[in-house]
Amino acid sequence: MAVLFDGLPVIQPGCVWLVGAGPGDPGLLTLHAAHALSQADVIVHDALVNEACLTLAKPTAILEFAGKRGGKPSPKQRDISLRLVELAQQGHRVLRLKGGDPFVFGRGGEEALMLVEHNIPFRIVPGITAGIGGLAYAGIPVTHRDVNHAVTFLTGHDSSGLVPDRVDWAAIAQGSPVIVMYMAMKHIGQITRRLMEAGRSPDEPLAFVCNATTSDQQVAISSLGQAEADSVRLSLQPPAVVVVGEVVGLRKTLDWLNR
Repeated sequence: MAVLFDGLPVIQPGCVWLVGAGPGDPGLLTLHAAHALSQADVIVHDALVNEACLTLAKPTAILEFAGKRGGKPSPKQRDISLRLVELAQQGHRVLRLKGGDPFVFGRGGEEALMLVEHNIPFRIVPGITAGIGGLAYAGIPVTHRDVNHAVTFLTGHDSSGLVPDRVDWAAIAQGSPVIVMYMAMKHIGQITRRLMEAGRSPDEPLAFVCNATTSDQQVAISSLGQAEADSVRLSLQPPAVVVVGEVVGLRKTLDWLNR
């Protein structure tokens, strides 16, 4: 393991690394992420970080939970960001470990801006985002040249918890052959209706990928018109990625986990 880390940068005292842990499978950690875990004095981690990843922390590391889960009491984002500043100012080597990629619907930009405001040195370590890695584990490629040449990634709710009004649903419905949605379970009925009202067919394939890349992964195939009913019937629960488009049909052949 030490050989793998030779030549990689180290976390300096008073510095914060914003690191993506990937969608769940600890094997999808990058070398930078694994190296950071072995060095950090304090690890501030999200709810979606697989606990197996945390076993790579050094024995003296302090683990601080800062998970934000919809509908449950959660720390405020500003408080989390200020906590990173506080820890760095105390001279700690700080690792902010986030599920997926910190800059893909992960609030990493907000935290980085707070660090800049307080003159805290930082590093960004990208991770595999669930909208790509999670779908790959479900046998669903986000692009396939015989199906689509564009894909849109969007979030199913804004900072208020509502369906984002600033999303041009009509433009996305008409212009993006594949749509990948994060945090969309709560408002799946509203979202699918908006897409259909903008012209998408109710028969278009849709897939739910819950707990992607973990041993609890669940994949449910539906359609745009039946998605809301199927999510209730099957008792599907977040965390989940929802994908709409003809690439969903490729799962029949590419479901490599169950071959």
